[in-house]
Amino acid sequence: MIKLFSVKQKQREAAENANGRPPVKKQSAGELRLQKDISELNLAKTTTIFFPNGKDNLLNFEITIRPDEGYYQGGTFVFSFQISQVYPHEAPKVKCKTKVYHPNIDLEGNVCLNILREDWKPVLSINSILYGLTYLFLDPNPDDPLNHEAAEVLRDNPRQFDINVKRSMSGGYVAGNHFPRCI
Repeated sequence: MIKLFSVKQKQREAAENANGRPPVKKQSAGELRLQKDISELNLAKTTTIFFPNGKDNLLNFEITIRPDEGYYQGGTFVFSFQISQVYPHEAPKVKCKTKVYHPNIDLEGNVCLNILREDWKPVLSINSILYGLTYLFLDPNPDDPLNHEAAEVLRDNPRQFDINVKRSMSGGYVAGNHFPRCI
């Protein structure tokens, strides 16, 4: 048994000496699919992607969305993506790192987007999620809220909702909550 391990170690060393690098780690099917999704991203001019742990770690990245119209025009919103090894059979975990006054994003950054929950299907991609997130900023949905107070204001008084969004994005207080400046 011990000899088997020493043979494997010698094989590894031989492989390292052959090309000067350790053997390449095999990628999981999920990592391969994610690599394909990222290479096919169709980023709008208002969206950027960042890999905080370097491009060798594709399973964790950040997307920044800067809406150029609607209530959230001029704001900068950062979302963290955590992808599991079984992607695309499991939806990515997406959180908004920017505290935002929004009916579909709670104050902890949880995002209410149907394709991240019950409507996720393996045929969907990172691009699908980006379209969904962008659409949430263009047309917030008060009928499926995580922030019920914001949804109620949007439904009952859109003008006040607009004032609250501008105040929150400017670094003010809304409904007793402080929002850091994001414009």
